[in-house]
Amino acid sequence: MVLKRIAGVCYRHRWRVVLAWVAGFVAMMALSSALAGEFSQSFRLPESDSQRAFDLLDRNFPARAGETAFVVFEAGTPVTDPAARGAVEAVLARIGAVPGVEAVRSPFDPQNAGQISLLDPRIAFAEIQFAQTGEAHHVPDSVTGAVQAIARDDTAALRVELSGEVFQHNPEMGRAEVIGLLAAVVILIVVFGSVIAMGLPILNALFGIGIAFAGIALLANVLSVPEFANQLAAMIGLGVGIDYALFIVTRYRQGLQDGLDPEAAVVRAIATSGKAVFFAGCTVIISLAGMYLMGIEFVSGLATGAILAVALTIATSLTLLPAVLGFVGRHIDRLHVPIVGKKAHHRTGFWYRWSRVIQRRPLPTAAVGLVILVVLASPVFAIQLGSADAGVKPTSDTTRRAYDLLAKGFGPGFNGPLLLVAEVPSGAASSLDALHEAVASAPGVVFAMDPQLNPAGDTAVMQVFPSTSPQDRHTVTLIHRLRDEVLPAATDGTGLRVHVGGVTAAFDDVSALLADRLPVFIGLVLLLSFVLLLIVFRSVLVPVKAVVMNLLSIGAAYGVLVAVFQKGVGASIFDVGKGPVESFLPMMLFAILFGLSMDYEVFLLSRVKEEYDRTRDNGAAVADGLSATARVITAAALIMVTVFGSFVFGDERIIKEFGLGLAVAILVDSTIVRMLLVPATMELLGDANWWLPRWLDRLLPNVHIEGEHDLDEELASIGEAGAPSERVPTASR
Repeated sequence: MVLKRIAGVCYRHRWRVVLAWVAGFVAMMALSSALAGEFSQSFRLPESDSQRAFDLLDRNFPARAGETAFVVFEAGTPVTDPAARGAVEAVLARIGAVPGVEAVRSPFDPQNAGQISLLDPRIAFAEIQFAQTGEAHHVPDSVTGAVQAIARDDTAALRVELSGEVFQHNPEMGRAEVIGLLAAVVILIVVFGSVIAMGLPILNALFGIGIAFAGIALLANVLSVPEFANQLAAMIGLGVGIDYALFIVTRYRQGLQDGLDPEAAVVRAIATSGKAVFFAGCTVIISLAGMYLMGIEFVSGLATGAILAVALTIATSLTLLPAVLGFVGRHIDRLHVPIVGKKAHHRTGFWYRWSRVIQRRPLPTAAVGLVILVVLASPVFAIQLGSADAGVKPTSDTTRRAYDLLAKGFGPGFNGPLLLVAEVPSGAASSLDALHEAVASAPGVVFAMDPQLNPAGDTAVMQVFPSTSPQDRHTVTLIHRLRDEVLPAATDGTGLRVHVGGVTAAFDDVSALLADRLPVFIGLVLLLSFVLLLIVFRSVLVPVKAVVMNLLSIGAAYGVLVAVFQKGVGASIFDVGKGPVESFLPMMLFAILFGLSMDYEVFLLSRVKEEYDRTRDNGAAVADGLSATARVITAAALIMVTVFGSFVFGDERIIKEFGLGLAVAILVDSTIVRMLLVPATMELLGDANWWLPRWLDRLLPNVHIEGEHDLDEELASIGEAGAPSERVPTASR
């Protein structure tokens, strides 16, 4: 009833609704332009060893608490030659003068003799220490930009490259979004055959993500929001925004074809497809909200941005879209594009016949579908979680070129140094030499810098370089060996307490934290989604089946990600190098994919439930529901797959992983699950699909998705009030 009232109000007061949305859009754009915060990537992990190391630096050694990076040199002659040394020192002097740079540790300082390569004396590096900004792993863009400008001034006699997280290439908005939008335009033109009908879903999505971008920029003032949050919000917002509007506009056009007047058609569209949109969107939001359980700041910021994008697309779909449809009225099929032939009655079409074929052989069909999903998901058992280093980036990136130079001159471990921070009680400073010797001689350590004490003498810091790269399993083994064996033995009886920090150790701690909390997160998301579907469909088995099938779809997406990004199958197509899957990606993908995968379950099963409530014939309801929704769901899935897939060809590896994972999951869900498993399993279960104990039925709130037949009387009265000359027939099937 609420959605019907909202639809009617938005239709009748369409000028006010549209102006309110436009005013809100302009106001948010103005606010974000004036008050936008800076994106960051805080890996603050409460109670972790790496976080204790950072907190110690922040409190007792502020000169070392800021982010560090390397400037790497390759000269034509050994860097100790006078000409080469002069050129290096000139670059370092310019970098040291940049506001925001705390210190530059020159390779020519006797304490830093290890910063000149013994393997190739033409290669050396200097450590840049940035000023502490109050947040881990964050340096203002103005500072990094100034350093990058200096590095670009290298000459033929001196090559200068930059290494470090702060110099990673920030994702650029534009190309992937344009590709996705163009693909969506083409698909919508084919589906609707009308430019006006095509434009409504595009307008709906753009309005939602435009305000979401502004909101994310404002949230960056109070939350830790990663640089790629906008791209993820755009990916999700475009996909669901276009899809949600597509379902509503399709139902609206169907209402006009059934003889309803525009207002009645809007009310019916919102009361049926709009309610499905609302519950599907709530499922996405519930899944994303589960990410807050991780307790990681940048994950929470990412979840907030994605939730904002989905919530706004739901709001525009249920308020702005009905108002715009009020202006469009019966002209929605104007500017006709004669591409698609006349649509056949659904009981003579392909999807109805396909469903009947599957229903005649449900068991073999279900087995085939399960085998396909298991095969796709099988690589997931070899998944390696970690942090892909700069070695997977294209050679056009300065961090990749610096990575290669450091690996050439010092070994791959120099690209992921560990930072050991020691609490030094009074009289224990003499034990630091023994600590340094123990760490330097530990298996897997190539080089350890001398410990440096803070002015108060109560904190020491030591940089340690592993023999293996940051993404190598042996580096993780070294971190645990240091924490569990080397450091306890070296500090026994000395009073020293040593913590292993640095970006590589922080990522390892992220992986451990996620491994501990992921089962709780998955369990809670599954439970809440089950309860929501239980309420919507008044069935026990339908939600169970939906949850299991969506888990299989997500497993298939994980498997493909492992095959491409970790094993390198087809990696050249996507311009990525082999490396581990980002440690936080499975959790994020689960949250997003589980919510999105539920969309098609809700849209398809709501129509099946509608037919079953009308006929009480399970087999016919499945066939009719599948055929009635096939055209629009196929188009919606194709739009999502192309929108998500377009992000695979962007610049950021993480976004590529998101794009491919989302595209694969939606593709699998809309083909194997919808075409094979849904009709087969629902045929096998029969009327048991809709079984619900009476006691449970009495406890559940009555918010099921209404069928069109429930609206006939009310729509007829609307039609008589709005257009007395028109008869409002019963909605055709």
